[in-house]
Amino acid sequence: MGRSRLAVFRSLGGNIALVRVVAGYTLFTLTEYSVWIAMLVFAYDRGGATTAGLVALAQLVPAAVLAPIAAAIADRRSPVVTLAGGYLAQAAGMAACAAAMVAGAPLAAYAAAIVASAAVTTTRPAQSTLIPAVCATPDQLTAANVVVSWVEATGILTAGLLTGLLISAGGTAIVFAACAALILVAAGLVATLRVTALASPGDAPAVLADLGAAVRLAGRQPGLRVVLALLSAESVVSGGLDLLFVILAVSVLGRSQAWAGYLNSAYGAGAVLAAAVSAALVGRRLGLPVLAAALVLSAAIGALALGAGVAGTVLALTVAGASRALLDVAGRTLLQRSVPAQLIGRVFGLLEGLTMAGLAVGSVLVPVLVYLGGSSLALAGVAAVLPLGIAIGGRHLLGLDAQTRVPVVEIALLRSIPLFAELPAPAIEGLAAALTPVDAPAGTVLIRQGDPGDAYYAVAAGHLDIMRDGRLIRRCGRGDGVGEIALVRAIPRTATVAAQGPATVYRLDRDPFLTAILGHAPARRQAVHLTDALIAGDLERDAHSGPRYDAGVPADCALPGPDGETDGDGEPDGVGEPEGAGERDGVM
Repeated sequence: MGRSRLAVFRSLGGNIALVRVVAGYTLFTLTEYSVWIAMLVFAYDRGGATTAGLVALAQLVPAAVLAPIAAAIADRRSPVVTLAGGYLAQAAGMAACAAAMVAGAPLAAYAAAIVASAAVTTTRPAQSTLIPAVCATPDQLTAANVVVSWVEATGILTAGLLTGLLISAGGTAIVFAACAALILVAAGLVATLRVTALASPGDAPAVLADLGAAVRLAGRQPGLRVVLALLSAESVVSGGLDLLFVILAVSVLGRSQAWAGYLNSAYGAGAVLAAAVSAALVGRRLGLPVLAAALVLSAAIGALALGAGVAGTVLALTVAGASRALLDVAGRTLLQRSVPAQLIGRVFGLLEGLTMAGLAVGSVLVPVLVYLGGSSLALAGVAAVLPLGIAIGGRHLLGLDAQTRVPVVEIALLRSIPLFAELPAPAIEGLAAALTPVDAPAGTVLIRQGDPGDAYYAVAAGHLDIMRDGRLIRRCGRGDGVGEIALVRAIPRTATVAAQGPATVYRLDRDPFLTAILGHAPARRQAVHLTDALIAGDLERDAHSGPRYDAGVPADCALPGPDGETDGDGEPDGVGEPEGAGERDGVM
């Protein structure tokens, strides 16, 4: 891995909001896989493969229906609300399931598991929208997705071991009780984050229109359809494997029920081993990795059909877990790169619904194939799913990979700044595409007092010091911007802006800034409000804490048109936004 990639991964640790999101997802992954394994063991013990398959189907069908609807609703508000609320609902369902198992009421346990499974569908769409909103650069977004894949892989590994040990020690009820406590902690980690929605209020149509927009987008882009189809096919394979873990452990290898968890751990161990490979995805094309991972996953499952014994089964499942992890992280990152920002939540909601449907298909497919030809036919049938999808649409996937990247990280940053929050989706996406990333080492001067205003800067990471005549006026961070007054009022800078420490900012040149802001009435009003507040605040601050500058900007100073002309008198400007703006609307 090159030095620049290492720097990207190191930068994740300084992003506190991202750390909290990933920590919450770590606990979510652990609980998701643990309770799924425990419920399949619980059902298999009471009625074999058929009962386990039907219970899995009963959990997944409602989830498949609710996933895209939940994601469409989530686009209307901060993804934090959906993520934390989903965690709380999962905790409630898991606790109720544990109580029903202790009481000896299997039907009530199944019903509670359905509630928990339905709530799970809110997590990944909300997180897929939330992560771009807290990342500083596109490479950091890819790195964050790689870390999430490591977390999921480690969660699968740990969940299998934990579930096996807990089932051996106290049965399936204790698994659900422990997981309910862990997911409550996850809710606490993310509940206090403050992140704006990627879609503005004007971009939020009715729920059915939301879903229709996502479906129409997939219909127009064959490559996007193929990514969705391959990720859905992956879920068919995963749904089949979940049941096959139990069948392999008990019926094929002749081991105890706890071995279903241990085989799941081997699958997770492969995903952990794939971490070094997935790190190389940062900054690269993703079409070929998606196709290669899908083929290796199918080959590993097909090898199990030949009868591999305990050691061979563990090895094949390790390879399968590695390839599934690569397929998942590459496919989901490709979606984030390719989908318009205002549709990300909806497209990932559609994917979550397809994923749950795929898991349901896999859980039904395996019992049918076992009935027709035993475990060998079931394994061969599951192994054939992904190659069929690749044969149908693999070339379209490579075409999607070659398309222009959607600047989702930049859009999320602009949405967090009050000045741009009301812009419609096409305008803000155009601005995001015009942004130029700037890495500013400590002490770098971005704006110098007395220079003409030629650009606006949005802060993605780190802090900037704003100084007038050598005196610190204000310090701003992520979710703040600097330089708008000189652009809006066509006047020179009267403050210097320098990086307080290492910082990442995005530069937006004068012409696209003025065209977007002054051509949109709500944004123009916001610009007037912000600049007036800044001017008033700076005048008051100077009156009480130091010498006033020679000439302030009059309150009735005329705003320029998009061409920069003005009737104002060219007096000095301030820089930045009102204090606290980033704390109100962004993630600091």
